Parts: sequence; structure tokens; C-alpha cells
Amino acid sequence: MTKTIDRSRRQFIVSSAALGGGMMIGVNFPMLAQAAGEALAEVTHWIVIQPDETVIIRIARSELGQGSFTGLAMLVAEELECDWGKVRSEYADVNEHVKRNRIFGPMTTGGSRSIRDSQKYLREAGAAAREMLVTAAAKDWGVPASEVTVSKGVITHAASGKSTTYGKIAPQAALLEAPKEPKLKDPKDWKLIGTSPARFDIPEKTTGQQIYAADVRLPGMVHASIAQCPVFGGKLKSVDKTKIEGMRGVKGVVTADDWVAVVADNWWRANQALKALPIEWDGGANGEVSSESIRTFLRTGIDATDIPVARKDGDAAAAFAGAAKVLEAEYSAPFLNHATMEPQTATALIKPDGIEVWVGTQNGEASIAAASEAAGVPLDKVILHKMHAGGAFGRRTAFNEFTKQAIKIAQTMPGTPVRLQWSREEDMTQGRYRPVSLTKLRGALDKDGNWIGWHVRQSEPSIAAAVLTQFLKDGIDQVGTRVFIDSPYGVPNYTLEYAMRNTHVLLGPWRAVAHTHNPFFRECFIDELAQAAGKDPYQFRRTMLEKKPKDLAVLDAAAKAVGWGTAPPKGVFRGLAVSDSYGSYSAAAVEIAVKGKEIDVKRVIVALDPGYVVHPDAVKAQIESGVVWALSAAMLEEITIDKGRVVQTNFADYPVLTLRHTPKTESILVPSGGFWGGVGEPPMAAVGPALGNAIFAATGQRIRQLPLKHAGFSYA
Repeated sequence: MTKTIDRSRRQFIVSSAALGGGMMIGVNFPMLAQAAGEALAEVTHWIVIQPDETVIIRIARSELGQGSFTGLAMLVAEELECDWGKVRSEYADVNEHVKRNRIFGPMTTGGSRSIRDSQKYLREAGAAAREMLVTAAAKDWGVPASEVTVSKGVITHAASGKSTTYGKIAPQAALLEAPKEPKLKDPKDWKLIGTSPARFDIPEKTTGQQIYAADVRLPGMVHASIAQCPVFGGKLKSVDKTKIEGMRGVKGVVTADDWVAVVADNWWRANQALKALPIEWDGGANGEVSSESIRTFLRTGIDATDIPVARKDGDAAAAFAGAAKVLEAEYSAPFLNHATMEPQTATALIKPDGIEVWVGTQNGEASIAAASEAAGVPLDKVILHKMHAGGAFGRRTAFNEFTKQAIKIAQTMPGTPVRLQWSREEDMTQGRYRPVSLTKLRGALDKDGNWIGWHVRQSEPSIAAAVLTQFLKDGIDQVGTRVFIDSPYGVPNYTLEYAMRNTHVLLGPWRAVAHTHNPFFRECFIDELAQAAGKDPYQFRRTMLEKKPKDLAVLDAAAKAVGWGTAPPKGVFRGLAVSDSYGSYSAAAVEIAVKGKEIDVKRVIVALDPGYVVHPDAVKAQIESGVVWALSAAMLEEITIDKGRVVQTNFADYPVLTLRHTPKTESILVPSGGFWGGVGEPPMAAVGPALGNAIFAATGQRIRQLPLKHAGFSYA
């Protein structure tokens, strides 16, 4: 058994951030006991096999609707050769993870990494367990393991006619040492990977039986509603608690430096009392900040000299000096909110020997570390119940302020479970937003319309400086510059500059992050160049992608599917774009009709190459959700600031795309093999710019500011 290590919270956080995808397979904990006392065979820490042949596969990542509970289990089951009909998934216990020295490796779900970062060690876990089960049976029968075969959890020795099942032999197998280098199948031999079995998470969500963090109910539970300083960085000045004394159900008021919470016997009463509570805030210097002042601040980055260079190919200055034609444009995009269906929620219980927490999270390790820090107790005194999250999109990765707040409130009433739920208004105005951006692009064409020079300057707050410091190098945000810093286009002379302009507005990873607005800037500007060159935008791109076959392949697939080069139906106009992201390659084609300023999105086609596809139906669902997400952000969504505060408070002033405006979506999967790319975020990258290019084709109007509603457009 692995020795349990006593470590500090800081050591735990540092090590959890540093660990990559590698995983030790050979650490086994043979016999675990169920609550009922029945012994289970833990063949490896990932796999438990019950006597009734049920195979439990533990999932370290979070199920957020993307299908991880099914796809990750498929990776294990493929190599395990078990009966898929007897497989079920469960979360890997975060508490056991701590006790066993991070046995399950990274628990973060974000950056479209669940499958691409986990696939190797999960397949190895399945292969190792299969070899152990076969070895155990062969030893029991006294025959060479090479003569033993296995299919759907049944182990057979044909020569002797002997057979057994995984459920029967698992206890013996669990006592064996796991092979260090189990042999993995060749992809051509996969039977399960590449198929679309019914997903594990769908039935309970469909019937309403799924329990989210907001659904937690415990005996004696009280409920809390919170108000935080509306100006980020501001403080609580005063609160008159006497104004709500005697209100029905109210249990008390809890305050901190920058928030006030009311506790009551149900959440509605807590929230109503909070609204009646006179609170005075001190916004400080940030109380005068507005969207206009932020834009002025970003302008200083565009106009400044001596800006850090993120990428430099050839001599852009010389290319511009000798160009036959030079184009220049500025593009911009606003802050965006995650707007999750379930507001931030956590439940905490202070016990004599530690704390217990229930929370929906994208990162179980970060949540347990935050709970430990907030309560001031060792990690092994925290019991964390990892719940499904009702929406995440990056909001529940690095941020655990709601968990800490729940614990601080619960500490005022030990022994009583406290469920904190943010109101929709609080969730909207206290988000961790996608950065605002102002980007200037210049392009140079020679006399034949060839793209010979490119200069890009980005001015924006740095998400890396805010929460992803490992991606901040020499003043360059490696996340914020994506799409430009790793552009696949073969422009011989190219300079990319990055001007960091941080504001007081809190930032956070937002589904696809820079791959939401930067592709719009890049791909719409490329259409501008193609027009100036007098060339077809599809052919213009093909020429510049000759040395990038995977980008070219998805572009060709999308163009072929939409019928590029043939006349569209009367009144229909097309646009396309390409963008590689999160290890995958994608392209989109959009067909629209326009009447006045109303846009009818007829069809969206997305071609995606993630290398391998584990569950095709789940990937297509991700593409469809990415299309909805991209169209919503492109036309509708925007967070603005006035007097230091977020203006938008609910879906009435932060609208999102509805079913009525959801177009027909066609998913084209073109997995080329040989690599593992992400799926959750890549599909949306090219959709927005393809829409922008289609609008230009239809109207002749080039839109450079997001959302598109600022140009007077709306969805029909």
C-alpha cells in the first residue's frame, strides 16, 4: 500500500498544479469495504469489480454534461475487455485522493482536456487490470497466461475447457502487482471506442433525479443568501442588522470584509431579508471605472511603443514598406459571463473533528484545498462531496469563493448544515469574466494579391496574470494570444505584439477563452484581405494553409459540405472560417438570409478533427452546443461596467440564444488519427467568424465590434 503523507495545504496545491498526465498504475489497494460490509476487489485504483460482475470505473474529471462519465469509462473498458452492459461510473473520491498521495492525478476539468490528457493512463489502467485478471486465472488453473483469452468479462482456457468470470477472480487479481507497461490495443482493434453507447448521465437528468449542489438537503439545514461588494476590490462599509430583526425565519447576519450574508430557514426568506438589509459599500478608486474608461485604457495599448513581441517571422516592416496594398482594421470584443444555469452553490457543515462540504466543481482538488484553507483545518479533516455542476464552462475551475463563504457562514453555527446559494443577480454581477479585447490588425498584399505581411497588436487584460500564471511569460499572455501566436497561415513576414492592460474586473476561463473572439478578429480580417486581393476567401485560405494539411482538411470538408463554389439558394449567403484549438482542428461554414437587419441563420456546418473520436454522438452534441454558444456570444452577450459595477443583472439584460433561434447544425467528424485533441471548445471557434463573413457577403457591411447587435443586427 502507498504510504499516507502528511502534507500542508500549500504543498498539496503546488503538487496538484505541477502534476502532468502521468499515472502510476502499479499502486493497488486490494480490498475495499462497502458501507454494507461487502468486500470489493479493487483491481487497480481506477477499477472495482463486484461479485455480481458489476465493473465500477472511477472518474477523476467532472461530468458537466459533456459525457465524461461515459467517454472516460469507455477508454478503460475498451482495454479491460469487460461487459459494457455491466459497467457504471462513479466519481473518484477526492478524500481518498488526498490520503493516497494524489493517486488519481489531475482532477481538473477544463481546456477540453478530460479525454486527451487522460486517455493514455486510463487505457493503461484497463489493460493492466485485464492482464492481472488473466494472470490470476492462469495461476489458478496452472496454465500459461498466453493460452488464456477473455471476452466481455469471461476468461477462458480453451484447451482445458475451463472458464471463470471477472467477478469471481477479481479478489485474487487484486493481490497481484500491476504490470508496469501493459500492452495497449492498436486503434484498428477497438470495439467500443468509436461507438455511441447510451450515456450514463442522461437518464437521471431526463427524469429530474440528478442531484446537483443546489439540490442538497440535510436534516436541520439552514440557507444563506449573499451580497458582495458590487465594485470588485471594494469593501463593506456598514450594515444595519436591526432592520431585519424579527423577520420570519431569519437566523442571523454574517459579515466579512467584502460581503454580507443572511441566514434563514429557507432560501427565499434569506434572500428577501437580504434585499431589505441596508448595506453601505466602499467601492474605492474603482468606483469610477466604466466601459468607456476601460476602452480608453485599452487604447493606450494600441498606441504605445515598445510593446512585448509574442511572435516574429521575417521582416514585417519591410513587407509593408514594399506592399502594393495595405489594409488596417480594429476589432473589439466585450467581457462575457458564464451565466451557468445553476448559480454558485455550496453546503458546509462544521463538525467537532473537521468539516464536510457539498459542492459542484470542475476541480475537486482545488475545492478541498479551498475548504481546508477557509476552515483552517488539515486536508485530512475535510470531507468533500463532489456533486454534478449545473453548468460550468470554466466558472467552477479555479474559483472557490462560494465554497469559502459557505464555510465561513457555517463556522458561526457549528453542527448546523448551511447551504449558500447565490442569487441569479449575484451570479451575474460577481462573475469571473472572459476578458475584453481591442486588437489592431494590418495586412500587406503584393501586386498579385499575395499576403506577404501581417502585423497584429492585442490590447487586453491578461487572464494568465489573473488565474493562469503558468501561462504568463515575459509579459506575454500565452492564453490570450492564442489564435494569433499559433496561427497556421503561412505569412512570410509576421509580427504579433501583446499589450497587457489589466483592469479591476475579475477574469476567468470562459469556454474556449481566446478562441472565442480572436478567431473572429483573425478570420474576418482574412476575408477583408481576400476581398482586397480580389480572390475567393476559401481559395485565399487554401493557399496560405498549404503546409498545414490538418487545417486544410477541415477547411475543405466544411467548404465541400456547404457547397462552396456553387450558387447557394436565392437570398442565401455563405461565410466560412477555420481555427485549430485545444489540440484539434475545426472549420465552420454558415448560411444565412438577411431581411433588413434580421438574420436568419439557415445552416451551420462544423468540421472537426480531434485525432480520435471516442463517442461520436457525444462529440456531435458538443459541436451542437458549441454552435449555440458561439452564435449567442456573437450576437447577444455583453457585460458592461458603470461606476465600477457590472450593469447586467439577469437574463433580461444578458440574453442568451434560445431554441427559436437555434439553426440546423451539421457535424462532420474527420478524425485523422495519430493524436488526441479536445472536443468541448474547438467546435465553437470558427462559427462566429463564419457568421461575420456571411453577413458581409449578404450586406457588404464589415462588422468589427462584438456583439453584432451593436451594428443593429438581430436574429430573425
